[in-house]
Amino acid sequence: MGKPKAPKPPDPRETAAAQTATNIGTAIANGTLGNVNQVTPDGSLTYSQTGSTKWKDPSSGAFYDIPTWTATQTLSPAQQAIKDQTDAAEKNMATLANSQSARLHDLLGRPLDLSGAPAAGNPNAINLPQYQQYAPGPALQTTLPNTGSAQGVVANAGAIQTSLGNAGDIRRSYETNFDTKRYEDALMARMNPQLDRDRAALETQLANQGLQPGSEAYNRAIDQANRQANDARFGAILNAGQEQSRLVGLSQQAAAFENAAQQQAYGQMLQSGQFANQAQNQRYTQNANNLQLANAAQQQNFNQALAAAGFSNDASQQMHQNNQSTTAANNALKDQSFNAQQAQLAAQNAARAQYLNEMYAQRNQPINEISSLLSGAQVSNPNFVPTQGQRIEPVDYAGLVQNKYQGELDAYRTRQSAASSALGNLFGMLPFGKNVSDRRLKKDITRVGTLDGHSLYEYRYKGEPGGGPKHLGVMAQEVERTRPDAVSSGADGIRRVDYGRLFAAGRKKR
Repeated sequence: MGKPKAPKPPDPRETAAAQTATNIGTAIANGTLGNVNQVTPDGSLTYSQTGSTKWKDPSSGAFYDIPTWTATQTLSPAQQAIKDQTDAAEKNMATLANSQSARLHDLLGRPLDLSGAPAAGNPNAINLPQYQQYAPGPALQTTLPNTGSAQGVVANAGAIQTSLGNAGDIRRSYETNFDTKRYEDALMARMNPQLDRDRAALETQLANQGLQPGSEAYNRAIDQANRQANDARFGAILNAGQEQSRLVGLSQQAAAFENAAQQQAYGQMLQSGQFANQAQNQRYTQNANNLQLANAAQQQNFNQALAAAGFSNDASQQMHQNNQSTTAANNALKDQSFNAQQAQLAAQNAARAQYLNEMYAQRNQPINEISSLLSGAQVSNPNFVPTQGQRIEPVDYAGLVQNKYQGELDAYRTRQSAASSALGNLFGMLPFGKNVSDRRLKKDITRVGTLDGHSLYEYRYKGEPGGGPKHLGVMAQEVERTRPDAVSSGADGIRRVDYGRLFAAGRKKR
């Protein structure tokens, strides 16, 4: 059981250099794959490597050869013949343009003669119109004579009755718990002596007939007599219940009579209050009608005064509008005269501009002809189709290195956890919960590994059965040579090891 070692982390410079080499190689391969030679009816496109460039990786100092490519475009024979003819034609037209341009020295050397141009219009000859100003508006009536004030308060018609007098309490229950036992006892007191006499007479009669108690005929006669006595008693009980029902009915009738009297008193007081409120409402309605009549008369006077003021203002406004219309008509006549003068001036300027344009056209025509001779037709260039580029994705070398390191680190952590678990098992295997590690008390000893630099053994204690499970631990005599502080001896002379101190100290050393 050796001590696990942590994996060595990857060197960033080495990883970066390897990743750079991978990226450059992938880029060169992608560039080579993208240089697809093409042949079309109008020509061809050919790629060729014409050299290379040395590039130094600043992080690692390694040199890389970066290839240099040249693209050569060649026309088809037919397009090449057209281009040759076009070049010859352009040369001829350029030669003709060169000879014609000699005429421009004399043409441009003479100034334009504008003596025959029509005279331009004189804007100073136009007389500006003198407009009439609009007269101010008439003074309008803005107030009305006093037509009286409207009344806004209705005369008091009296208070409204909002409550009624007390008509008495309503009975919500009546007596129903009448004791019927006394009626029942009275009936039974009258019936029991007769029943007793009838029972004695029956027993005498049965004895005279020679029927003895216990015989079937005797028992049947006695049972019949008992049934008749019970029926009589049940009849008394029913009569007592009927008496109770009669008393309850009387109590209910009395309560209903009292509530009917209370309802009649309440209805009379309610009718009296409603009559008083109807009279008050009638007085209030009469007062409101009188107020509305007075306000209607005041409103009529106000409306007549408002109509008279509006009529006067309308007449004044109409006279003012007539004056404004006359002024606008006079100003429109002046605008018409001014526009006619402007139209005459524009016609003169248009005639002059037309004459100047003709003169400039004569001067520019030779220049335009030479420019036209200098422009020739173009040769159709080949139309190359887009190639379906092939691409190689670069290898994530840095990611692979990191994943490898992470896997080794996870394995290391797993071994560490296993070692800690073995340490916990070691403490749990101590015999009888003690740390007795004296070699003299052990047998069947086998070395199985190391933990924190200390040898571990499997063994059994002397006196244990030979086929029993083995223990795992160290030998006190060996530990005492390197870690005497973790070994102690008791009064019995047996050496014991403090496992907590031994392995805890070992982990602190790491």
